[in-house]
Amino acid sequence: MIYPDIPWVQLRARLEELRTQLIQSSLPFDLRAKLQREESQLAGLVSAYDALVANRKERDALEDQCKIADDVDFRELCDEEIALLEEQYATLDGALHDKLYPPDERDERSVFVEIRAGAGGQEAALFVADLARLYSMYAVKKNWRVSVASESPTEIGGFREIILHIEGKNVFGHLKREAGVHRVQRVPKTETAGRVHTSTVTVAVLPEAEEVEFAVDPGDLRIDVYRASGAGGQHVNKTESAVRITHIPSGVVVACQEERSQHKNKAKAMKMLQSKLLSSQREKSAQEQSSQRREMVGTGERAEKVRTYNYPQNRVTDHQVGLTLGKLDIVMEGELDEIVDALRQLDQKERRRVSFV
Repeated sequence: MIYPDIPWVQLRARLEELRTQLIQSSLPFDLRAKLQREESQLAGLVSAYDALVANRKERDALEDQCKIADDVDFRELCDEEIALLEEQYATLDGALHDKLYPPDERDERSVFVEIRAGAGGQEAALFVADLARLYSMYAVKKNWRVSVASESPTEIGGFREIILHIEGKNVFGHLKREAGVHRVQRVPKTETAGRVHTSTVTVAVLPEAEEVEFAVDPGDLRIDVYRASGAGGQHVNKTESAVRITHIPSGVVVACQEERSQHKNKAKAMKMLQSKLLSSQREKSAQEQSSQRREMVGTGERAEKVRTYNYPQNRVTDHQVGLTLGKLDIVMEGELDEIVDALRQLDQKERRRVSFV
């Protein structure tokens, strides 16, 4: 039986029950709409399952015919038909799987990636810059658009924090499991004795909110403008184009200094704010106590890690999937696909653990 863990008999019975109820003309509008949504979902699910079963029956029948056939040409034709049915099965199975275990609706969205120095002082700040470069190069390879929404640089070339805005298709689906503590083991540039130090960087990945999902009351905002810091020449020093927005009820603060235009910085800062507030709202509905960013990154201590970058051994290990690659130098050039693909497969397995009913 295909997908034996799914109670197909009960689902069919529920579908018939819904169709019987929907025939009634006296149903209240809200209840009718709710039942219609459920009926549509179950009908699509059962239809996809029936198509998969029909495909297997047709393949089995062809295989039986092929076994007893004496004609060579007929056998070749059967083999071609069976190969075609196998291709169709893969497509049908994928469609049914997505109906049973739908992916996160936010996977298609663009993201804000917040990278902050954890334990390790200046060395941690330097690795923030390295991770920002890694994600930027990966984004370019994926034909995504990447920009710096906000940054807080240090004197020796690192960042206390940097926020990247990565825009494109299915960005959150690829990067969401980057969230957490990233541990780096290497000899710091500031170390004269050549000793290996361990530092940490925290990463949070926030899917971009859609305006229709979360409306912000302008009366709840305090908006400040100031001069941007960092590279940019005379313009940066003379123009108050950077924008900081504080959401007074929640205390959430966001800032953007990427653009020369104050108007554009304000628009991007509002997107960041909406993303953070939406994430917070989702957590509350799930009765979680901590904010999404804190859940993602923990406390920043060295023991709380999702990935380790070991420079002396040129090794990177992702602890979520137990994957170790002996090519850290290549990974740091934006070659993240092998790790990201493994994490996406883990995401699919975890979706399967949740029963449909």
